[in-house]
Amino acid sequence: MLVLNDISEFSSVVLDGPPLTDDEFLAFCNRHEEWRVESNAEGEIEIMPPPGPDTGDQNAEITFQLRAWNRQSRRGKTFDSGATFGLPGGARRAPDAAWISAERADAVARSDRGRIWHTCPEFVIELRSPSDRIRKLQRKMDEWITNGAQLGWLIDPMLRRVTVYRPGREPEVIQDPIEVEGEGLVSGFTLDLTPVWEIQDEIEASSA
Repeated sequence: MLVLNDISEFSSVVLDGPPLTDDEFLAFCNRHEEWRVESNAEGEIEIMPPPGPDTGDQNAEITFQLRAWNRQSRRGKTFDSGATFGLPGGARRAPDAAWISAERADAVARSDRGRIWHTCPEFVIELRSPSDRIRKLQRKMDEWITNGAQLGWLIDPMLRRVTVYRPGREPEVIQDPIEVEGEGLVSGFTLDLTPVWEIQDEIEASSA
């Protein structure tokens, strides 16, 4: 029998069982607030260790910049890692940062408000933490694009690398960029990666 307190020994754990309703899924998340919880397209529960404070610091910087840009552009809504979306393919996913257009947000059902939005953000950012397996994150990025995202960035601070995902195109790898620019619906947004890399430098210096 799996004991949730033992999950720290793993990068992630998948629980088999019948698919949960949104209410059941949210109740499960509330019972295990110390973990990151998602579900895949097959309805299996995926439990992951929470990111540490250093990753949280990096993610706060990324979300701050995205939200600041959106406040000026007024094109849509921004979300941090606390937002879970019910994707068309059946998975429930929580990106580290996301943006959704005003038009897509307005189309969300009233019954979803205050709960899980059944839609896919047009723009998503995933930030790799030390416990994340890169292949799993790559599959997650593919899933975002398959379900309707128009642009996705996978940021890997440990490798100083950003991989750009777009529909119908192979991922583009950018090594050690100072900044990365949005396109399409988020054209005009530029993410300054200098603070993210600086936090990573502090992490590596403290562990040397």
